[in-house]
Amino acid sequence: MSKDNVIELKNPEPFIDDPITEILRNGARKLLAEALEAEIESFLSQYADFKDDQGHMRVTRNGYLP
Repeated sequence: MSKDNVIELKNPEPFIDDPITEILRNGARKLLAEALEAEIESFLSQYADFKDDQGHMRVTRNGYLP
């Protein structure tokens, strides 16, 4: 009886690049970006009234340019 535990892996299917897949991926990226932006805005609005002694907001969006 052999004691090796090497398992042969199957190769995944090659990527199929078709226009419908590209449309779906772009739509999914757009939805995820919009959901993330909405979540960030919701989070920031919860802490909009938290200010330090100098009147600056304590919770801000870091690294975001208009």
